[in-house]
Amino acid sequence: MITAAENLVFDPQIIRRFDINGPRYTSYPTADRFVETFDTDSCRRFLENRVTGSARQPISLYFHIPFCNTICYYCACNKIITKDHGRSAKYLKYLAKELALQSGFLQVDDKAVAQLHWGGGTPTFLSHDEMRQLMAATRRHFRLIDDGEYSIEVDPRKVDRATVELLGELGFNRMSVGVQDFDESVQRAVNRIQSEEETFAVIDSARANGFKSVSIDLIYGLPRQTVTGFSRTLDRVISASPDRLSIYNYAHLPSLFKPQRRILESDMPSADNRLQILALAIGKLTEAGYVYIGMDHFAKPSDELAVAQRAGRLHRNFQGYSTYSDCDMMSFGISSISKVGPTYYQNVKTLDEYYEQLDKGKLPVYRGIELNADDILRRSIIQALMCHFELSMAAVEAQYDIDFRTYFSFELEALREMVQAGLLLVEDKRIIVLPAGRMLVRAISMVFDSYLRTGQEQKRYSKVI
Repeated sequence: MITAAENLVFDPQIIRRFDINGPRYTSYPTADRFVETFDTDSCRRFLENRVTGSARQPISLYFHIPFCNTICYYCACNKIITKDHGRSAKYLKYLAKELALQSGFLQVDDKAVAQLHWGGGTPTFLSHDEMRQLMAATRRHFRLIDDGEYSIEVDPRKVDRATVELLGELGFNRMSVGVQDFDESVQRAVNRIQSEEETFAVIDSARANGFKSVSIDLIYGLPRQTVTGFSRTLDRVISASPDRLSIYNYAHLPSLFKPQRRILESDMPSADNRLQILALAIGKLTEAGYVYIGMDHFAKPSDELAVAQRAGRLHRNFQGYSTYSDCDMMSFGISSISKVGPTYYQNVKTLDEYYEQLDKGKLPVYRGIELNADDILRRSIIQALMCHFELSMAAVEAQYDIDFRTYFSFELEALREMVQAGLLLVEDKRIIVLPAGRMLVRAISMVFDSYLRTGQEQKRYSKVI
């Protein structure tokens, strides 16, 4: 099996040719395909009958903490800018209500948790007492297994050593640290002033407090970003030796995300500069020994993501790449998305709606989808391509009782141009994404997305690269 540890081939001409707009495939079907006819009653039915395969599997929990002290202009997350901790105090009371409501549909022996993640917003907006409160509420309703993966997104500007120590005491053992870029000019342009010293102090503290994995998030394509400046950022980040790195493509969509309107178009790097920055990052990380996991993710060969990929256990969900492929995900808070059995469902997006629904004793679900047989089949194919860069047609045929070449005759014909360009091989019983195609795996996966049949459909998404 071809693994992601093999070298990438970065060909600017090929990338320009296939750099189209497309989904990130944290789910399939993607969230924009959810429907409002999938409501609270639909959700409750699947929670009460939660079964994965022939036996219940551990659960993954996600909590959306939407509050931020300041606004980062590039951010496209669902967030609330405030310094008023009265708002977070009220929110936590309703998170506890939702915890009780969702968990109440499960069987008593069906509450083992293998993964937990706090995302945002800024989870470290919460005070120490609020963090204790939320974790205590979680443990009242679920059982966190001893060797689980418990992670949190951290803004180093809002965290000191005492906070990191508390996080360790609460059970967190993995941390994602937002950096984006250390270049001061870029930081001013996106309203996120963050020193190297405070960033590395948090990372050092995480290691001192027993965190098993530290990840650093970077973004390329930000205003005022240059190859030289980002090169310095990469050197400093690599010197900190994080276990994982994510290098996200900034999607500038000011018509959709109001904070981005504060970014000057004249400050945006050209398409060629963006590619140069990305090529530089790939080169430096590969030289430093990091493995390309897929999409935006790199990891040390010893990291759990790389190990899971080699073992064929890598999975992709709303938090990105994951080591647990069998988990159902139960999510809490505004706009959070859950996956239970053959369904996805999303919570309402505003605080007022969230509070109103929970005050009525109803799950705050406003849309979702129950996957049909074709959705489940195509999801498995997209997962295989995104996570392993390889697909066994024989395995798909055996599992889903189809003739692959007949069922996907349209898709195989659509892949022909990519095959000719050297992005992938289509053998008798395998599809293999070649090193030149791995950065473009989103574009390859889109061929199997039955909801995308016209170029017009793609315009709602960001560029692949």
